[in-house]
Amino acid sequence: MSQHPFRFAVQSFSAPSAREWCERARRAEALGYTALHLADHILGPGPAIERAQHPIQELAAVPAMAAAAAATTSLRIGCRVFCNDYRHPAILAKEAATLDLLSEGRLELGLGAGWLRGEYEALGIPFDDAKLRIDRLEETVALLKLLMAPGQVDYRGRFWRVEGFEGAPQPVQKPHPPLMIGGGSKRVLQLAAREANVVSLNFNNRAGVLGPDGVKSGTAEATARKLEWIREAAGARDDTLELEIGAYFTFVTDQGAATAQGMGKAFGLDAEQMRRHPHALIGSADEICEELERRREESGISYVTLGDNVLEAFAPVVARLSGK
Repeated sequence: MSQHPFRFAVQSFSAPSAREWCERARRAEALGYTALHLADHILGPGPAIERAQHPIQELAAVPAMAAAAAATTSLRIGCRVFCNDYRHPAILAKEAATLDLLSEGRLELGLGAGWLRGEYEALGIPFDDAKLRIDRLEETVALLKLLMAPGQVDYRGRFWRVEGFEGAPQPVQKPHPPLMIGGGSKRVLQLAAREANVVSLNFNNRAGVLGPDGVKSGTAEATARKLEWIREAAGARDDTLELEIGAYFTFVTDQGAATAQGMGKAFGLDAEQMRRHPHALIGSADEICEELERRREESGISYVTLGDNVLEAFAPVVARLSGK
């Protein structure tokens, strides 16, 4: 797998006002971040989101992405990732192509099979077993590619049916906006290796909630196994794939050892395991730069998404590594 230049994205869930949301997007662009990502969660405050142990996402992804694109000139926009079961692929294809058109080709289209059981239940959407959800995602990927290509689409699948029309508008980026597929299971990652431009490495959230089980499924050892699955499925595509990961536990600090020890204790990991955890970046800016370069050399991971809580603190790392 070839080494891609470093890219950094910031992921955001909320903003108190339109002005502050647009200012955040412009600030991310000014600091050299490649993209602004949202997630795709629906629930507001209440017991359902508390049971799911997931942060509240106040902003709907599509309009927030459109606003961020309108406020910037080069920042890419994306959703990390759209939940496949929340909308018909034809609707998502139209929204995505419109975003790509109106942003003049700055969309990154992220897809996932869906995993937050409590959200499904709160919305009254059946939470099928993982095999069925991934089968449905695979069919969606095929249909999205048809809808973003010229020509009439007539598609009858196991889950989706589309007949008698062309996808409109057509996206600016050809043959379609860069496709990111994210997840932590072997089947999802191998689907991504075969079909996506960007493979997004995540926890295996088989428990349907955030917690220690998911964190332990993303350790260095577990991620090494995931990378083998990806390479096994990618074949000749291996050198073209970009590998992305969410650094959910990022602390730019001169007290890296103590911070890692405290974080690791919460997840049943020691300090060294926490500092080497692919979803964690803990240490000074210099230490983090060295760690990212080491990881890219060993694993090929070059695209990193950070939470907006470290937008400013992480900027020295972005400035040093962007484009390298």
